[in-house]
Amino acid sequence: MEKLISEFSFGLFFWQLLIFLGLIFLLKKFAWKPILDSVNERENSIKEALSSAEEAKKQMQSLKEDNQKILQEAKIERDNLLKDAKNKGLEIVESAKKEASMEAEKILKDVQERIDNEKKSFVRDIKNQVAEFSIEIAEKIIKKELKDKKTQDKMVKELLKELSIKK
Repeated sequence: MEKLISEFSFGLFFWQLLIFLGLIFLLKKFAWKPILDSVNERENSIKEALSSAEEAKKQMQSLKEDNQKILQEAKIERDNLLKDAKNKGLEIVESAKKEASMEAEKILKDVQERIDNEKKSFVRDIKNQVAEFSIEIAEKIIKKELKDKKTQDKMVKELLKELSIKK
């Protein structure tokens, strides 16, 4: 029985590990790549905005105040873009987590149902085998004990006494 429980625990551990690895794979495939692509895209657009601000500074050195305004605007835009990218990244991560969580719950439920069904089937098989063994043992004992006529008569009388006492 302990071996059966140990094997059942190992099986449960195996499935839980498999589900966990699947969850990590799904997160890596569907969450991290889009987030990193979005951040890289935002970074490139920020770099482009900064380079255009630099060109404007070179062209308008005589107008120092205008140049400072352009740089300040570029910094604000960069900050806004970074905030937007961060917010979108967090939204994507949250969405992926929710989807992965729901999928993991579904998988766990399916696995639990399969485990319960297999457990019920196993218990049913064991009961049937015990019943068959009991019948075989009883047949062998009765055949051995009832070889001669006297033993048969004695056993019939004892059974009749037991039946009349119980009624």
